[in-house]
Amino acid sequence: MSKVCQLTGKRPVSGHKVSHSNVKTKRRFEPNLLKKRFYIPEVDKWVTLKISAKALRNINKLGIYSYIKKQQAKGLATDIKL
Repeated sequence: MSKVCQLTGKRPVSGHKVSHSNVKTKRRFEPNLLKKRFYIPEVDKWVTLKISAKALRNINKLGIYSYIKKQQAKGLATDIKL
């Protein structure tokens, strides 16, 4: 199961965990992903997406259909067929 947002393309990044003594060890920063089911009335279809919390906020603001169209216009490859 990959940890990549299907709409924004956010993925894990690496960095350092810094202790009190300033010792640095490698760690991963994971995106805040949610598995959510959406109904798209324009195409009369249910889709299940693994999306980041930021994408969910934008979907609540714009609507699922217009947000997917906006991401596809930007050139981000979404695997959703509308």
